[in-house]
Amino acid sequence: MIKIGNIELPEFPLLLAPMEDVSDPPFRRLCKMHGADLMYSEFISSEGLIRDAIKSRKKLDIFDYERPVGIQIFGGDEEAMAMSARIVETVNPDLVDINFGCPVKKVVCKGAGAGVLKDIDLMVRLTKAVVSSTHLPVTVKTRLGWDSTSINIDEVAERLQETGIKALTIHARTRAQMYKGEADWEHISRIKQNPNIEIPIFGNGDIDSAEKALEYKQKYACDGIMIGRAAIGYPWIFNEIKHFFTTGEHLPEPTISDRLLAVRQHAEWSAEWKGERLGLVEMRQHYSNYFRGIPHFKEFRKKFLEVFTMEEMNSLIKETQQFYEEYQAQL
Repeated sequence: MIKIGNIELPEFPLLLAPMEDVSDPPFRRLCKMHGADLMYSEFISSEGLIRDAIKSRKKLDIFDYERPVGIQIFGGDEEAMAMSARIVETVNPDLVDINFGCPVKKVVCKGAGAGVLKDIDLMVRLTKAVVSSTHLPVTVKTRLGWDSTSINIDEVAERLQETGIKALTIHARTRAQMYKGEADWEHISRIKQNPNIEIPIFGNGDIDSAEKALEYKQKYACDGIMIGRAAIGYPWIFNEIKHFFTTGEHLPEPTISDRLLAVRQHAEWSAEWKGERLGLVEMRQHYSNYFRGIPHFKEFRKKFLEVFTMEEMNSLIKETQQFYEEYQAQL
């Protein structure tokens, strides 16, 4: 069993990564249904929380059915991070996570996210400010370093552990790599072999199949895996990995009916949380992912993009189901 503070997780837990404009409550709910063990909110600006920005406040929404769940914050100012941690605490998540890994320019330019990788002393101060401001367990997600010439994850892991964090997730790329190139998990393996490291170490990067998850589990000996992009439009990946770990066999791939059910659930929950029109408009980014590789879906994609009510959504799902049933019958 893996413990993060007083949070008990299964042996080798599967975590859903915090992804901007993706990891909202409806998406987290789907992933929880399909086997995710621990989830995080989209990352939230500490400055936005302090300013009481509506978008930042909305990201604080969490629900009991998705627990355990953490709220992730980012920023480059110690006082702002401390204040935002206290604000986060008021909604009673299971933990607070600090983002030291986001490589996006608009975040890095503010001296936050992966921008902090250039200044480990600042990273330590920011982390201490959060740890000392909340009774909740604090975790960190970061990268190997700024670029290939400044990989500093060994020092980062030890020094952040000393601040009192309860777990560390390492995306096995540098900031310079963004999301390109191959993630180098050898660094994660080395951290795990460090006798001074006692907190759980989770690996992140390139896990997109049950086979790869098992290979990396056995080869790099981390305490669990965080999955991000591979879960977008494919929440089934969590249970597929767990089943493969247990049996060495693959679960059947999700059928058209499975995919349409996931879309309907995702859309319903999005409409409930954001309002019908906005919820369905923001669903548009997901349709292609749910039906990636499915023949003839292009013919339906335009129709899904024109849906504004759940009545229209349910009608279109019925039409799509009927088309694919007839298509399968002809094969």
